[in-house]
Amino acid sequence: MPSTKKPWAKGHPGIESIPILNAAFEYVNSVPYKVSLRWVFYRLLQDGFYNDKEGYNRFKFICAKARYSRWGGWRPDTLADETRHVIERPSAVVGEDEAVDEIRQNLRDSAFVWLDHFCRQDNYVELWFEARAMANQFKYYTTEIDLAPMAGNASIPFKWNLAKRLEAAAEKYGKDIIILYFGDEDQAGHGIKKDVVESVEIWCEVPFNVVWCGLTEAQIEKYRLPENVEKKGFQWEALEDEDAGEIITSSLGEYINLDLMAECDRDAKKIQKDWSEKIDEWLEGF
Repeated sequence: MPSTKKPWAKGHPGIESIPILNAAFEYVNSVPYKVSLRWVFYRLLQDGFYNDKEGYNRFKFICAKARYSRWGGWRPDTLADETRHVIERPSAVVGEDEAVDEIRQNLRDSAFVWLDHFCRQDNYVELWFEARAMANQFKYYTTEIDLAPMAGNASIPFKWNLAKRLEAAAEKYGKDIIILYFGDEDQAGHGIKKDVVESVEIWCEVPFNVVWCGLTEAQIEKYRLPENVEKKGFQWEALEDEDAGEIITSSLGEYINLDLMAECDRDAKKIQKDWSEKIDEWLEGF
């Protein structure tokens, strides 16, 4: 029998919280991907709603109340949770007719193809970044490039796998390997980068170059970032989305030929179109 106990955060978040939640909700809807609570807080911080760590804790509380109660358009799934997910098993069909339809669709889907643009590039490039909570942002501003979120101090298995991935890339492409790294401009941010790079260097049998793309002192000054409310330094989440996108895409442009990437996309779509037509013609006989 379902529990009748109400969640602790149900109810109105408070009259004084309405301007804050309205401003926060506007920021949530200002980007085409889900954002973290911390990212929204930094937007409010720059607007002057808060100015210290206690403000962050208060915002967590009223935001939880708004999401639990679905107040003012907020929902339990409004913000991103990058740390947890349900492990879903493959769905099953209910009968023979549905099974045949699924087979037909799988055949059509099999015509989908990506051409590996790194075969045409001068370098093999990956993006490593510290803030796992901003994974959706990096996904949005990049394509066809592997991403590795550190999520704080990376585990030994994660770093070992990074080393082996780079070895496999060197064997496949035979090109220079460049890692574009994005992290907080503070002691912990540089420490995380140092730890992961040193470990990967020990275990990786091929050379690679790591480029610190942000945050930099020049970017902090250019985008007028506020200092971290919890410790000395500056956090990636403090960036406006547009500014973060500019840093990511401009960094990519220095090491990736975007025209070659687009060329591969066009060639892949032509192959896909030709084979989709052949598959549809074949399926007409069944």
